[in-house]
Amino acid sequence: MREEATAFVPGHVTGFFSAHPDDDPTKAGSRGAGLTLTDGVEVTVERAAETTVFLDDVEIEIEPVETVLETLDVSARIDATSELPIGSGFGVSGAMALGTALAANRVFGCKLSMNELVTIAHGAEVQAGTGLGDVVAQAHGGVPIRLEPGGPHDNKLDAVPARARVEYVTFGELSTADVLSGDTEQLTAAGQEALSRVVEEPTLLSFMYASRLFARDAELLTDRVRETIAEVSDADGQASMAMLGETVFALGTGLSDAGYEPSVCATHPAGAVLK
Repeated sequence: MREEATAFVPGHVTGFFSAHPDDDPTKAGSRGAGLTLTDGVEVTVERAAETTVFLDDVEIEIEPVETVLETLDVSARIDATSELPIGSGFGVSGAMALGTALAANRVFGCKLSMNELVTIAHGAEVQAGTGLGDVVAQAHGGVPIRLEPGGPHDNKLDAVPARARVEYVTFGELSTADVLSGDTEQLTAAGQEALSRVVEEPTLLSFMYASRLFARDAELLTDRVRETIAEVSDADGQASMAMLGETVFALGTGLSDAGYEPSVCATHPAGAVLK
């Protein structure tokens, strides 16, 4: 057993999704697709008498992280640093849950497999209402397509076999919990249509097109996001909205060509890892 360990978890932007609830949070989740990012979250777990959680040196409460530690029956100090803003559609809470599970497993010698740790983190995220598919995508890396909902023992994953430069701008936060706790029937219908399109043509361009249609048909676009996507399109670029946040992401130099000063990263070739 060690005194501390650190994990890196890529960020994740969802382009589209459909919600699939279940009484068992490890079986609940979403179908959909997104991009994992080289910008992500680093999580350090250190033995401690009581649990505390810090994000960028500020003490916070993140329910999925606390649930992961309770499930593992350990107490720890969690120090996370994020290159991405929280609450803006980048899967930061899922990254913190998964990073905590991976690093705590190392520190406390829990002897759990990757699938078991991903299941714990995914269930904690679903139970908290902070996400439905980020954790399984972040464990996979690349451009994952979630064909079936749930944790690793229930879901089915595929991927778009491609890598890309990614740009993004964030205008503010949206509450994932508020959207997921409301009527998701229209959202889920739009998500299933988008998934069918990408399964038929698993390319980045198809993914971006399906994502834009989903954002429109699910009525999730804010005025600022709609305007930015249109400006990227006018500059012959490809952009869409990150689910769920007031964030626009684009392939290549789409946002730069439209006159923005975006953050720049790339799709992450691998999933979450211990450092």
